[in-house]
Amino acid sequence: MDFWNRYKKNKLALTGSAIVVFFFLLSIFAPWISPYDPGAINLQIVLSPPSAAHPLGTDQLGRDVLSRTIWGSQISLKVGFVSTGIAILIGMVLGAVAGYYGRWVDTLIMRAVDIMLCFPTFFLILAVIAFLEPSIWNIMIIIGLTGWMGITRLVRADFISLKERDFVQAARAIGAGDFRIIFSHLLPNAMASLLVAATFGIAGAILTESALSFLGIGVQPPTPSWGNILTDGKDNIDIAWWLSLYPGMAILLTVLGYNLLGEGIRDTLDPRLKS
Repeated sequence: MDFWNRYKKNKLALTGSAIVVFFFLLSIFAPWISPYDPGAINLQIVLSPPSAAHPLGTDQLGRDVLSRTIWGSQISLKVGFVSTGIAILIGMVLGAVAGYYGRWVDTLIMRAVDIMLCFPTFFLILAVIAFLEPSIWNIMIIIGLTGWMGITRLVRADFISLKERDFVQAARAIGAGDFRIIFSHLLPNAMASLLVAATFGIAGAILTESALSFLGIGVQPPTPSWGNILTDGKDNIDIAWWLSLYPGMAILLTVLGYNLLGEGIRDTLDPRLKS
C-alpha cells in the first residue's frame, strides 16, 4: 500500500502503466479482436488508404494493416519478455557471484563484462545473426545473450553493499551457507533494482527486434512484426504513408510506456524521495 500510494502520485508512471497494459491485453486477445486474418491476401485492395473497412489501410498484398499491427504486438512483447528474462537470469547469477565472493572471482567476471561492452551490442547481434537462421527464437536468445552486462554490474553493486549488513552477518552466525545467504537474504533485497532494469530491458529488446526486422534479418514474413511492416512502408513511402505511420507509432508508444513505467518504479522505490 505504501508503494502504491506513492506510485499513483506519479502521473507519467500511471500513463506508462496504462500503455503497457493496453498493448499487453492487445497481444493476448489478438485472435479475437483482430478484424481479419493477418496473412490473408486480397489483390483487389492493394495499398488501400484507411477506410471504414480497413481503419489502418492495407499493404502491398492487400493485407489489413490493423490486423497485422495487432498480431505484431504478440511478437514484440514475446521477444521483449523472453530476451529480457534470459538477460536477467545471466546477469543476476554472475552479478551475485561477483559481488558476494569478490577477489579473483569478481575480477574474472568483471573483465568478461568489460570485454563484452567493448563491442557495440547492435553490431554484435548483426554479426551473430549473419551466421544463423533469422527466426524469432534466435532473435530472442541472441538479444538475451548480449544484454546481461549492465544487469551484472547492477546486481554486483547491490551485493557488495548488502553483504556487509547486519542481517547477513546474523545469517552467517546461525550457520547459513553461501547459497542460502545469496538466494534467501541478498537477492530478495536486490529485486527492486532488477525490476527496474527489467522494464528498461523489455523496451530495449522490443526496439532491437523491430530494428532487426526492419533490416530484414529479424522475424521473417509472412509472420507480422512491427519491424517488417515498417519495411513494407519504406518500400511504398511515397504512396502508402500509413504503412510507416501506424507500426512506427506502436513501437514509439510501447517503448515510451515501458520507459515511463521503469522510471516510475525507480522513483517510487528511491528512499531519498520518500516522505
